[in-house]
Amino acid sequence: MSIAFSSVRQFLDAPFDTVIDVRAPSEFAEDHVPGAINLPVLSDAERAEVGTVYKQQSPFLARKLGAALVARNAADHIEGPLADKEGGWQPLVYCWRGGQRSNSFAIILRQIGWRVEVVEGGYKSWRKAVIGMLHDAPLPHRVVLIDGNTGTAKTDLLQRVAARGGQVLDLEGIANHRGSIFGGMGDQPAQKGFESRLAAALARLDPVRPVLVEAESSRIGELSVPPSIWAAMCAAPRIEVSAELSARARYLAEAYADLVEDAELMAARLDQLIPLQGHARVEAWREMAAKGDFVDLAGALMAQHYDPRYDKSRARHAPEVRARVDLGDMSEAAREGAAARIADLLETG
Repeated sequence: MSIAFSSVRQFLDAPFDTVIDVRAPSEFAEDHVPGAINLPVLSDAERAEVGTVYKQQSPFLARKLGAALVARNAADHIEGPLADKEGGWQPLVYCWRGGQRSNSFAIILRQIGWRVEVVEGGYKSWRKAVIGMLHDAPLPHRVVLIDGNTGTAKTDLLQRVAARGGQVLDLEGIANHRGSIFGGMGDQPAQKGFESRLAAALARLDPVRPVLVEAESSRIGELSVPPSIWAAMCAAPRIEVSAELSARARYLAEAYADLVEDAELMAARLDQLIPLQGHARVEAWREMAAKGDFVDLAGALMAQHYDPRYDKSRARHAPEVRARVDLGDMSEAAREGAAARIADLLETG
Protein backbone atom coordinates (compact mmCIF):
# COMPACT_ATOMS: atom_id res chain seq x y z
CA MET A 1 0.00 0.00 0.00
CA SER A 2 1.07 3.58 -0.55
CA ILE A 3 0.39 6.68 1.49
CA ALA A 4 0.27 10.27 0.21
CA PHE A 5 1.57 13.35 2.02
CA SER A 6 0.75 16.91 1.02
CA SER A 7 2.90 18.87 3.47
CA VAL A 8 6.19 18.77 5.30
CA ARG A 9 4.39 18.56 8.64
CA GLN A 10 2.41 15.51 7.50
CA PHE A 11 5.64 13.75 6.57
CA LEU A 12 7.25 14.49 9.92
CA ASP A 13 4.16 13.60 11.97
CA ALA A 14 3.51 10.29 10.20
CA PRO A 15 3.18 7.55 12.88
CA PHE A 16 5.93 5.21 11.67
CA ASP A 17 8.77 3.67 13.65
CA THR A 18 11.40 4.15 10.94
CA VAL A 19 11.54 6.07 7.66
CA ILE A 20 13.66 4.18 5.12
CA ASP A 21 15.18 5.77 2.04
CA VAL A 22 16.05 2.96 -0.38
CA ARG A 23 17.70 5.19 -2.97
CA ALA A 24 21.40 4.98 -3.80
CA PRO A 25 23.87 6.53 -1.32
CA SER A 26 24.65 9.51 -3.58
CA GLU A 27 20.95 10.37 -3.84
CA PHE A 28 20.55 10.10 -0.08
CA ALA A 29 23.65 12.25 0.54
CA GLU A 30 22.28 15.10 -1.56
CA ASP A 31 18.95 15.20 0.25
CA HIS A 32 16.51 13.03 2.17
CA VAL A 33 13.60 13.26 4.54
CA PRO A 34 15.15 14.37 7.88
CA GLY A 35 15.45 11.41 10.22
CA ALA A 36 15.34 8.81 7.45
CA ILE A 37 17.92 6.03 7.32
CA ASN A 38 19.51 4.86 4.08
CA LEU A 39 19.07 1.19 3.17
CA PRO A 40 19.81 1.26 -0.57
CA VAL A 41 18.36 -1.56 -2.61
CA LEU A 42 20.78 -0.61 -5.39
CA SER A 43 24.20 0.92 -4.87
CA ASP A 44 25.32 3.78 -7.10
CA ALA A 45 27.29 1.36 -9.28
CA GLU A 46 24.42 -1.14 -9.43
CA ARG A 47 21.92 1.56 -10.35
CA ALA A 48 24.19 2.71 -13.17
CA GLU A 49 24.61 -0.88 -14.35
CA VAL A 50 20.84 -1.48 -14.47
CA GLY A 51 20.37 1.76 -16.38
CA THR A 52 22.98 0.78 -18.92
CA VAL A 53 21.36 -2.61 -19.49
CA TYR A 54 17.96 -0.89 -19.87
CA LYS A 55 19.27 1.48 -22.56
CA GLN A 56 21.68 -0.81 -24.41
CA GLN A 57 19.96 -4.20 -24.16
CA SER A 58 16.34 -4.34 -23.03
CA PRO A 59 13.97 -3.27 -20.26
CA PHE A 60 13.26 -6.93 -19.49
CA LEU A 61 16.92 -7.77 -18.85
CA ALA A 62 17.27 -4.62 -16.75
CA ARG A 63 14.28 -5.58 -14.57
CA LYS A 64 15.64 -9.09 -14.18
CA LEU A 65 19.07 -7.83 -13.13
CA GLY A 66 17.49 -5.22 -10.86
CA ALA A 67 15.30 -7.80 -9.14
CA ALA A 68 18.29 -10.01 -8.37
CA LEU A 69 20.28 -7.09 -6.98
CA VAL A 70 17.36 -5.78 -4.91
CA ALA A 71 16.75 -9.24 -3.42
CA ARG A 72 20.42 -9.64 -2.56
CA ASN A 73 20.67 -6.20 -0.95
CA ALA A 74 17.36 -6.63 0.88
CA ALA A 75 18.69 -9.84 2.43
CA ASP A 76 21.75 -7.96 3.67
CA HIS A 77 19.56 -5.28 5.25
CA ILE A 78 17.25 -7.83 6.89
CA GLU A 79 20.16 -9.75 8.35
CA GLY A 80 21.98 -6.55 9.28
CA PRO A 81 20.34 -3.22 10.28
CA LEU A 82 16.84 -4.76 10.54
CA ALA A 83 17.81 -7.92 12.40
CA ASP A 84 16.56 -6.66 15.76
CA LYS A 85 13.16 -5.42 14.60
CA GLU A 86 10.18 -7.08 16.28
CA GLY A 87 6.93 -8.18 14.64
CA GLY A 88 5.09 -4.94 15.42
CA TRP A 89 7.66 -2.72 13.72
CA GLN A 90 6.10 -0.27 11.22
CA PRO A 91 8.42 1.24 8.59
CA LEU A 92 7.73 3.85 5.92
CA VAL A 93 9.67 3.31 2.70
CA TYR A 94 10.38 5.63 -0.19
CA CYS A 95 12.53 5.79 -3.31
CA TRP A 96 12.79 8.41 -6.04
CA ARG A 97 9.19 8.28 -7.32
CA GLY A 98 7.52 5.61 -5.20
CA GLY A 99 8.13 3.04 -7.92
CA GLN A 100 9.97 -0.24 -8.32
CA ARG A 101 12.73 0.19 -5.77
CA SER A 102 10.52 1.07 -2.81
CA ASN A 103 7.72 -1.31 -3.74
CA SER A 104 10.10 -4.22 -4.32
CA PHE A 105 11.65 -3.74 -0.90
CA ALA A 106 8.26 -3.23 0.74
CA ILE A 107 6.91 -6.49 -0.71
CA ILE A 108 9.78 -8.42 0.87
CA LEU A 109 9.29 -6.73 4.23
CA ARG A 110 5.54 -7.42 4.15
CA GLN A 111 6.16 -11.11 3.58
CA ILE A 112 8.00 -11.14 6.90
CA GLY A 113 4.93 -9.67 8.58
CA TRP A 114 5.95 -6.07 9.05
CA ARG A 115 3.31 -3.42 8.39
CA VAL A 116 4.98 -1.42 5.66
CA GLU A 117 3.76 1.65 3.81
CA VAL A 118 5.31 3.20 0.69
CA VAL A 119 5.36 6.96 0.10
CA GLU A 120 3.22 7.79 -2.91
CA GLY A 121 5.39 9.78 -5.28
CA GLY A 122 8.52 8.94 -3.28
CA TYR A 123 11.21 11.51 -2.58
CA LYS A 124 9.76 13.74 -5.29
CA SER A 125 6.64 14.25 -3.17
CA TRP A 126 8.82 15.30 -0.21
CA ARG A 127 10.72 17.73 -2.42
CA LYS A 128 7.45 19.13 -3.77
CA ALA A 129 6.27 19.79 -0.21
CA VAL A 130 9.56 21.53 0.65
CA ILE A 131 9.37 23.74 -2.46
CA GLY A 132 5.77 24.60 -1.68
CA MET A 133 6.77 25.68 1.81
CA LEU A 134 10.03 27.53 1.11
CA HIS A 135 9.63 28.77 -2.48
CA ASP A 136 5.97 29.08 -3.44
CA ALA A 137 4.07 30.28 -0.38
CA PRO A 138 4.75 33.02 2.19
CA LEU A 139 5.84 31.75 5.58
CA PRO A 140 3.10 31.81 8.21
CA HIS A 141 5.71 32.43 10.93
CA ARG A 142 6.25 35.82 12.57
CA VAL A 143 9.97 36.36 12.07
CA VAL A 144 11.99 38.73 14.26
CA LEU A 145 15.66 39.31 13.41
CA ILE A 146 18.50 39.63 15.88
CA ASP A 147 20.87 42.12 14.27
CA GLY A 148 24.21 43.59 15.20
CA ASN A 149 27.72 44.14 13.95
CA THR A 150 30.23 41.33 13.68
CA GLY A 151 31.31 40.02 17.07
CA THR A 152 28.09 40.78 18.96
CA ALA A 153 27.55 37.10 19.82
CA LYS A 154 24.32 36.80 17.83
CA THR A 155 24.60 33.02 17.46
CA ASP A 156 25.40 32.64 21.16
CA LEU A 157 22.38 34.78 22.05
CA LEU A 158 20.19 32.76 19.71
CA GLN A 159 21.14 29.59 21.58
CA ARG A 160 20.55 31.20 24.95
CA VAL A 161 17.10 32.41 23.90
CA ALA A 162 16.28 28.87 22.74
CA ALA A 163 17.39 27.50 26.12
CA ARG A 164 14.86 29.88 27.70
CA GLY A 165 12.05 28.43 25.61
CA GLY A 166 12.09 30.99 22.81
CA GLN A 167 11.51 29.88 19.25
CA VAL A 168 14.61 30.24 17.08
CA LEU A 169 15.70 29.27 13.59
CA ASP A 170 19.48 28.81 13.48
CA LEU A 171 20.31 29.37 9.81
CA GLU A 172 24.06 29.19 10.35
CA GLY A 173 23.83 25.97 12.35
CA ILE A 174 21.67 24.32 9.70
CA ALA A 175 24.00 25.59 6.95
CA ASN A 176 27.10 24.54 8.93
CA HIS A 177 28.69 27.92 8.26
CA ARG A 178 29.19 31.08 10.34
CA GLY A 179 28.29 33.42 7.52
CA SER A 180 31.57 35.08 6.49
CA ILE A 181 34.80 34.11 4.75
CA PHE A 182 36.02 33.07 8.21
CA GLY A 183 32.87 31.07 8.88
CA GLY A 184 33.52 27.61 7.45
CA MET A 185 32.76 24.81 9.93
CA GLY A 186 33.37 21.83 7.63
CA ASP A 187 31.35 20.53 4.73
CA GLN A 188 28.07 22.24 4.04
CA PRO A 189 24.99 20.26 3.00
CA ALA A 190 23.80 20.38 -0.60
CA GLN A 191 21.24 23.12 -1.32
CA LYS A 192 18.38 20.61 -1.36
CA GLY A 193 19.55 19.09 1.90
CA PHE A 194 19.79 22.55 3.45
CA GLU A 195 16.22 23.30 2.40
CA SER A 196 14.95 20.00 3.80
CA ARG A 197 16.52 20.76 7.17
CA LEU A 198 15.07 24.27 7.15
CA ALA A 199 11.61 22.99 6.25
CA ALA A 200 11.72 20.41 9.03
CA ALA A 201 12.86 23.00 11.57
CA LEU A 202 10.12 25.45 10.57
CA ALA A 203 7.44 22.75 10.59
CA ARG A 204 8.19 22.11 14.27
CA LEU A 205 7.71 25.77 15.21
CA ASP A 206 4.43 27.34 16.30
CA PRO A 207 3.49 30.00 13.71
CA VAL A 208 1.50 31.88 16.35
CA ARG A 209 4.63 32.63 18.39
CA PRO A 210 7.50 34.78 17.05
CA VAL A 211 10.62 33.11 15.66
CA LEU A 212 14.02 34.68 16.27
CA VAL A 213 16.39 34.51 13.29
CA GLU A 214 19.87 35.93 12.96
CA ALA A 215 20.14 38.69 10.36
CA GLU A 216 22.06 37.24 7.41
CA SER A 217 22.77 37.96 3.79
CA SER A 218 20.88 35.92 1.21
CA ARG A 219 23.81 33.50 1.03
CA ILE A 220 25.45 31.55 3.86
CA GLY A 221 28.68 30.15 2.53
CA GLU A 222 27.78 28.34 -0.68
CA LEU A 223 24.08 28.09 0.16
CA SER A 224 21.17 30.37 -0.70
CA VAL A 225 18.45 31.26 1.80
CA PRO A 226 15.18 30.05 0.20
CA PRO A 227 12.94 32.85 -1.13
CA SER A 228 10.07 32.48 1.35
CA ILE A 229 12.44 32.72 4.32
CA TRP A 230 14.36 35.57 2.73
CA ALA A 231 11.17 37.55 2.06
CA ALA A 232 10.09 37.09 5.68
CA MET A 233 13.53 38.21 6.89
CA CYS A 234 13.51 41.32 4.70
CA ALA A 235 10.13 42.37 6.11
CA ALA A 236 10.90 41.45 9.73
CA PRO A 237 11.42 43.90 12.60
CA ARG A 238 14.79 43.70 14.34
CA ILE A 239 16.24 43.57 17.80
CA GLU A 240 19.62 45.26 17.51
CA VAL A 241 22.45 44.21 19.82
CA SER A 242 25.59 46.26 20.31
CA ALA A 243 28.87 46.34 22.22
CA GLU A 244 32.10 48.31 22.20
CA LEU A 245 34.68 47.32 19.60
CA SER A 246 37.20 46.19 22.23
CA ALA A 247 34.68 43.81 23.84
CA ARG A 248 33.66 42.44 20.45
CA ALA A 249 37.30 41.88 19.48
CA ARG A 250 38.00 39.86 22.62
CA TYR A 251 34.86 37.78 22.11
CA LEU A 252 35.58 37.15 18.43
CA ALA A 253 39.15 36.00 19.09
CA GLU A 254 37.77 33.38 21.49
CA ALA A 255 34.80 32.38 19.32
CA TYR A 256 37.06 31.70 16.34
CA ALA A 257 39.72 29.82 18.30
CA ASP A 258 39.64 26.98 15.76
CA LEU A 259 40.64 29.36 12.98
CA VAL A 260 43.21 31.14 15.16
CA GLU A 261 45.02 27.84 15.71
CA ASP A 262 45.41 27.19 11.97
CA ALA A 263 47.91 29.75 10.67
CA GLU A 264 47.76 28.60 7.05
CA LEU A 265 43.97 28.65 6.96
CA MET A 266 43.91 32.10 8.58
CA ALA A 267 46.34 33.47 5.98
CA ALA A 268 44.31 31.94 3.13
CA ARG A 269 41.09 33.47 4.44
CA LEU A 270 42.69 36.88 4.82
CA ASP A 271 43.98 36.71 1.25
CA GLN A 272 40.38 36.45 0.07
CA LEU A 273 39.92 40.07 1.21
CA ILE A 274 42.65 41.45 -1.08
CA PRO A 275 40.19 42.37 -3.88
CA LEU A 276 38.15 44.39 -1.38
CA GLN A 277 40.86 45.85 0.87
CA GLY A 278 44.06 45.82 -1.15
CA HIS A 279 47.42 44.14 -0.60
CA ALA A 280 48.84 46.62 1.90
CA ARG A 281 45.97 46.39 4.40
CA VAL A 282 45.70 42.61 4.15
CA GLU A 283 49.47 42.28 4.61
CA ALA A 284 49.18 44.30 7.83
CA TRP A 285 46.45 41.93 9.02
CA ARG A 286 48.60 38.93 8.12
CA GLU A 287 51.44 40.34 10.22
CA MET A 288 49.09 40.64 13.21
CA ALA A 289 48.08 37.01 12.75
CA ALA A 290 51.69 35.89 12.45
CA LYS A 291 52.52 37.65 15.74
CA GLY A 292 49.51 36.12 17.48
CA ASP A 293 47.82 39.51 17.97
CA PHE A 294 44.39 38.03 17.34
CA VAL A 295 42.40 40.46 19.45
CA ASP A 296 43.99 43.39 17.58
CA LEU A 297 43.39 41.56 14.29
CA ALA A 298 39.72 41.04 15.13
CA GLY A 299 39.35 44.70 16.03
CA ALA A 300 41.02 45.83 12.82
CA LEU A 301 38.91 43.54 10.66
CA MET A 302 35.71 44.84 12.23
CA ALA A 303 36.68 48.52 12.20
CA GLN A 304 38.08 48.54 8.67
CA HIS A 305 36.05 45.88 6.87
CA TYR A 306 32.94 44.46 8.54
CA ASP A 307 31.46 47.45 10.41
CA PRO A 308 31.50 49.76 7.36
CA ARG A 309 29.80 47.06 5.28
CA TYR A 310 27.09 46.55 7.92
CA ASP A 311 26.51 50.31 8.14
CA LYS A 312 26.21 50.60 4.36
CA SER A 313 23.71 47.73 4.22
CA ARG A 314 21.54 49.20 6.99
CA ALA A 315 21.52 52.62 5.31
CA ARG A 316 20.33 51.01 2.10
CA HIS A 317 17.52 48.93 3.63
CA ALA A 318 16.48 51.17 6.58
CA PRO A 319 15.20 48.26 8.71
CA GLU A 320 12.65 48.66 11.48
CA VAL A 321 14.41 48.39 14.84
CA ARG A 322 11.99 47.23 17.52
CA ALA A 323 14.47 47.41 20.40
CA ARG A 324 18.16 47.86 21.16
CA VAL A 325 20.10 45.73 23.61
CA ASP A 326 23.53 46.73 24.94
CA LEU A 327 25.80 43.75 25.60
CA GLY A 328 28.12 45.72 27.88
CA ASP A 329 31.42 43.90 28.40
CA MET A 330 30.07 40.76 26.66
CA SER A 331 30.86 38.61 29.68
CA GLU A 332 28.93 35.42 30.33
CA ALA A 333 26.64 37.26 32.74
CA ALA A 334 26.10 40.12 30.28
CA ARG A 335 25.18 37.75 27.45
CA GLU A 336 22.82 35.79 29.70
CA GLY A 337 21.13 39.01 30.78
CA ALA A 338 20.81 40.14 27.17
CA ALA A 339 19.28 36.81 26.20
CA ALA A 340 16.72 37.14 28.99
CA ARG A 341 15.70 40.57 27.75
CA ILE A 342 15.48 39.40 24.14
CA ALA A 343 13.33 36.44 25.16
CA ASP A 344 10.98 38.81 27.00
CA LEU A 345 10.85 41.17 24.02
CA LEU A 346 9.86 38.28 21.75
CA GLU A 347 6.96 37.19 23.90
CA THR A 348 5.67 40.68 24.72
CA GLY A 349 5.92 41.93 21.13
